[in-house]
Amino acid sequence: MRINTRFPVAVHMLALIELNKTQPSTSELMALSVGTNPVVIRQLMSSLKRAGLIETQNGVPGCHLAKSAAEITLREIYLAVQKKTDAPLFDFHANPNPNCPIGRNIREAMDAPLRDAQTAMEQTLETYTLKDVADNIARHL
Repeated sequence: MRINTRFPVAVHMLALIELNKTQPSTSELMALSVGTNPVVIRQLMSSLKRAGLIETQNGVPGCHLAKSAAEITLREIYLAVQKKTDAPLFDFHANPNPNCPIGRNIREAMDAPLRDAQTAMEQTLETYTLKDVADNIARHL
């Protein structure tokens, strides 16, 4: 079982763009900060651009935020980088035993609590902005 890291990496990237005023925010710079391959960063940049969160210009290195950090919620970032094939926050195990009364009924019994947990997480992310994250980081610089 592997936890998806696209969301925290995307927040990291956007915080770097917001706080970095000394050089272009390129995929190479972000990859160095995140500790990953620039290809991973470019894939996330594509999703963030499609969602209207960043802008790039042909022939100009780097990117910038498409709107102010105060206008970008963490929920927007989360939704921007989730793939249609991603499982929700919690997913069911693949093969519960249909001959077991617990296995046969676990999905139905857990469906509402897990859906509510997903909704609560997204509602919480809606209350925080990229500016909140960037301000928190800036206090430590």
